[in-house]
Amino acid sequence: MGKGEQTRQLIVDRALTLAQKVGLEQVTLGVLAQELELSKSGLFAHFKSKEQLQLEVVAEVVHRFTNTVIIPALKQPRGVPRVEALFGGYLKWIHGPSAHPSGCILMALSYEYDDRPGPVLDALLESQRDWLDCIARVARGAIDEKQFHKDLDVKQFAFEFDGLLMAFQRAIKLHHNPRAEPMARKALANLLLQAASPS
Repeated sequence: MGKGEQTRQLIVDRALTLAQKVGLEQVTLGVLAQELELSKSGLFAHFKSKEQLQLEVVAEVVHRFTNTVIIPALKQPRGVPRVEALFGGYLKWIHGPSAHPSGCILMALSYEYDDRPGPVLDALLESQRDWLDCIARVARGAIDEKQFHKDLDVKQFAFEFDGLLMAFQRAIKLHHNPRAEPMARKALANLLLQAASPS
């Protein structure tokens, strides 16, 4: 990685750290220039606008999420082991040793931008569609392995799977429920049992 790319990555990393504290909308090029002791013109050499920086931050979060949650899960055997790995990976993403204290930054950004139409919201919506599609594909793999029943609605499964993770985030971060993880895993077990049984 060249010096220019290193500086660009440093800017994105710092912007992401600030976004987790104050929200992405509050992260400006001026604030970043001060934080990193760079000139505004130096920052503008890498990002022509605040929006471009925001999009880079979203792309970085998606990249980290993919490497932390999705790729390790896809290395597991098709079927239920892969479904469980996807779920477990997201639990760690929200509340694991390397997780940010505020939890899932993608959820936080979704709440921040859900009423702000524009490219940033579009990028977040695309990442959410990709995530739900990933869950659905993994569930379809379980059908192919004859571990889920053949008539399972994989989109509905993805919706419920994602909902359990959102509930876990709220339970662990807002309510500080010490039983949040075992409760989430029990809810997943019930979802898997339902998926394995003909409706």
